[in-house]
Amino acid sequence: MDFQFTEREEAFRREIRNFLDNEFPKDWLGFEYGEDHSDNAWPITRKIVKKLGEKGWLTMSWPKEYGGQGCSHMEKLIYYEEMSYRGVPGLDMGIGGISWVGPILMLYGSEEQKREHLPQIGQGEEFWCTGYSEPGAGSDLSSLGCRAERDGDEYVVTGSKIWTSGAHIANWCWLAVRTKDSVPKHKGISLLLVDMKSDGISIRTLINMVGFKQLNEVIFDHVRVPKKNLVGEENKGWYYIVKALDLERSNMRELARIRRLLDELIIYVNNTKLNGEPLAKDPLIRQKLGRMAVEIEVARLLEIRVGWMQSNEIIPNYETSIAKVFCSDLAVRAANVAMQILGPFSQLEQESKWSKMRGWVAHLCLYNMHQPISKGSNEIQRNIIGQRGLGLPRE
Repeated sequence: MDFQFTEREEAFRREIRNFLDNEFPKDWLGFEYGEDHSDNAWPITRKIVKKLGEKGWLTMSWPKEYGGQGCSHMEKLIYYEEMSYRGVPGLDMGIGGISWVGPILMLYGSEEQKREHLPQIGQGEEFWCTGYSEPGAGSDLSSLGCRAERDGDEYVVTGSKIWTSGAHIANWCWLAVRTKDSVPKHKGISLLLVDMKSDGISIRTLINMVGFKQLNEVIFDHVRVPKKNLVGEENKGWYYIVKALDLERSNMRELARIRRLLDELIIYVNNTKLNGEPLAKDPLIRQKLGRMAVEIEVARLLEIRVGWMQSNEIIPNYETSIAKVFCSDLAVRAANVAMQILGPFSQLEQESKWSKMRGWVAHLCLYNMHQPISKGSNEIQRNIIGQRGLGLPRE
């Protein structure tokens, strides 16, 4: 592996930084985790994604024939690293619009689906949510029960989804449904593209632990979906979902925010004194921050490894699981370190005059609790690493 970025890649990094310097103040931390779909953030989210769409950056890594710029995977990595470090909202056009809806449609979608959705995503017009989890189907997604029955040229969808991030702002839903029972459970699943304005859809917003509108319960009461909105073949949806999950498990965005947290902590300890001495001179604090810095570099190399494999047309598999497990666990550890360093101040939110680092740490600690569960729980990822990476038998 070549650990150096090319001059073209570094020039692109400088271009992004110049753009961000013009769009946001230097001390902009971004919206809190999970906040970019909330009421106060939504107008800014829509404004910035339109600008990113105009520059062609939203879908920069997509092939040119689908409205992208055909940029390399490493340039894509740099883009997400810089954007996420600065807390730019809306980078995925909801949940999955850029990361897996577009790429899977390129592979398996009809020409009509590509014409209808890919330009709208790339221009910052079409936001998506992903309907996977259900009250009785989380990590064991193949047990999902939301059904779609064929009725002429339509599917009739009945059931519910839960923890659906961004459903309250989404234009479309990437929906996993059961279409056949008389086969092994993972062979009876299909993928549908569902217009969120369809009759029969009701949304109940669930406030997350941080206090933001992010998650939702979505009820489908005999919702009619045109057959043309079926992705690929009927009952083959599980295979498309597996490919989509591999695309989802990149953690460069979360990792960039952890690196920002480290930098903010360094500023804090250098400018905060205890008994007349800066906290930065405390050997325990230095050790905690030093370890965090090392772990961030390890995680970054794991993510770069995945990008390097993709750049060389090597399909990553268990490698994405390794990066996901390490990065999500690191997110939790980093938040805990921040709380230890700030002490009781870490529990105060921005509204308090005594809060430190604008109350970011209090929200971060609560929000990061979901990291080892989302995108496929770390227990499942360790099974994948053991079976596909180490050749161990199934548990």
